[in-house]
Amino acid sequence: MIQKYPSVLLENAVNEFAKLPGVGRKTALRLVLHMLRQDNKTVENFSSAILTLKNEVKYCKSCYNISDADICPICSNTSRDSSIVCVVENIKEVMAIENTSQFKGLYHVLGGIISPIDGIGPGDLQIESLVKRVAEGHIKEIILALSTTMEGDTTNFYIYKKLAPYNIKISMIARGISIGDEIEYADEVTLGRSIINRTLFNESFNL
Repeated sequence: MIQKYPSVLLENAVNEFAKLPGVGRKTALRLVLHMLRQDNKTVENFSSAILTLKNEVKYCKSCYNISDADICPICSNTSRDSSIVCVVENIKEVMAIENTSQFKGLYHVLGGIISPIDGIGPGDLQIESLVKRVAEGHIKEIILALSTTMEGDTTNFYIYKKLAPYNIKISMIARGISIGDEIEYADEVTLGRSIINRTLFNESFNL
């Protein structure tokens, strides 16, 4: 049944909110009505925060993490071990791993994982930039910390093959995280232990 709205403006707003991931039309309507009940300043602050984010947010030139500057705070932190790089899908995984306080190296954000069904191939991700970082010769270990899904494993294997010519250690997080799980939803203790107890990639897959 198509819901009828008393206002075209209301319907347009609901349509926009409903485009957000995980937001259905009922939730969108509830959010829009909530915003309508707020004063103008609150709504202006909300709108301004979204527009400022979109227009001014940067991506770190080194690791491609979201940042306010050209180089993110993690990459610019001289106390971090720059010889170890943890490869993740997106910023949510960076935040999840940072919350464990178990990793003191740097990151490389791919911006997704290989998924042919979604039309995402290696060229759509920050894989070549990772290879270039490794080719510079400063990195001793790459930790593959992608979700334990078929797409994640496919991406792991592709990266492993791309980095095979270089004399570096390639490891992956321990399988304490169940197969099919998303890294961002793992609890901090399990994720932290998975980082600490990482294993060599070739031993994990008997390559």
